[in-house]
Amino acid sequence: MATRSSRTPASTSPPPDTPSTRHTWAFKARFRREAYGWKSSRLAMERVDDALREIQRAARHDPVLAAEGAVAFLERVSPALCQVDGSSGALGGAVYAAVQDLVPLIASAPVELKTRESWLERLFDAIQEDDPPYIESLNDHWGDVCASPELAGIWVDRLLPHVLSTLATRQGGTFAYFKGTDACYSALFAAGRHQDLLDLVTSERHPSWAAVTWSGKVLLLQGDVDGAIAWVKERSGLNTHPARVARFAETALLAAGRRVEAYEHHALLANESHTNLNTFRALRKQYPEIAPSDLLHRLVAAYPGQEGKWFATAKTLKLYDEAAAMAWQSRCDPRTLIRAAVAHQSSHPEFAMTCGLAAVHWIIRGYGYELTALDLLEAWNIPKSIAEHPDGAELRPRWEAMTATLRSQVKLGSWPSQILGWG
Repeated sequence: MATRSSRTPASTSPPPDTPSTRHTWAFKARFRREAYGWKSSRLAMERVDDALREIQRAARHDPVLAAEGAVAFLERVSPALCQVDGSSGALGGAVYAAVQDLVPLIASAPVELKTRESWLERLFDAIQEDDPPYIESLNDHWGDVCASPELAGIWVDRLLPHVLSTLATRQGGTFAYFKGTDACYSALFAAGRHQDLLDLVTSERHPSWAAVTWSGKVLLLQGDVDGAIAWVKERSGLNTHPARVARFAETALLAAGRRVEAYEHHALLANESHTNLNTFRALRKQYPEIAPSDLLHRLVAAYPGQEGKWFATAKTLKLYDEAAAMAWQSRCDPRTLIRAAVAHQSSHPEFAMTCGLAAVHWIIRGYGYELTALDLLEAWNIPKSIAEHPDGAELRPRWEAMTATLRSQVKLGSWPSQILGWG
């Protein structure tokens, strides 16, 4: 049951004498309903970025105009993108980031109550029509967009009956869903109705993550940091990713000045990203007081058996000895090693030679994706040329020892042995 508000929605057309009647937004023509096709993900992301920049430019000289533009964009974005293949998540991420940037513009705009009420009506209608859900995170900021406890309270009175009705239907064994539920929690918090918020979360058998987060924020506001973290851990459901709980705990501890606890107990999981290098960068930004080498060593220790996956991070930090050890310690992508060997054969020949031979090592063992004979030859020829160069006399004993080890690993008659002439 997807419940709409009982109040008659306001017209989505802006009233006379508003910023939108005095300004022509370029992005509006690019965000018509179903403006983008199935394969237009990249173009759509570019258009989202263009719209965001256009609105941000307006904010420099007219914050009210920018806020009106932000509302107009959020109204249009989901209908415009509804036909696009968003399975990669990149487009959804771009729109999510745009929402986070635009909410402060709307919340801080100095406008009369009538204008803000009109904006809220339009945004609420946009949330109801948000399919696929591109702007659903706007619900989490509803209290901010209300911009005052009084207006947030009005929205609580409007939304809460629908939330309670939905919960009652669920308890009766029937699936029900109301798109304004998370907005109601946000408004409850902004209106200062904290006990009502806690009672509502407690009444839910399986509260949403947003509900758990808002109730945790109430406990934080009361100064109970440990209680808030324990509450969130206890109330988060089985489908809640542990990283969400870790991020809540880390944020709470950092705000309380308990940085050591945050780093020791929650930082790694809270800052985990889609690549190891991005994970390191996120942690480095959050904890600049931790030496890069110490941070890297802790990350490597946290993922035993995956040392090779941290090779690129160590190389980027110019920790060449550590990177060289990681390249041999566990599986490491041969092409990554070959690129490192090519890039460093003049500046750091010993490191380049180690990377090249490590690439040969993993290719021999069958690791890598769609590798060819050319990849193997490139991996082999770089360290060979370094060792045979007149300036590489010091490295020659190491080259010979490592080569002998590799030859003992390769099966005679296999394609690597034939390519390298070892058969």
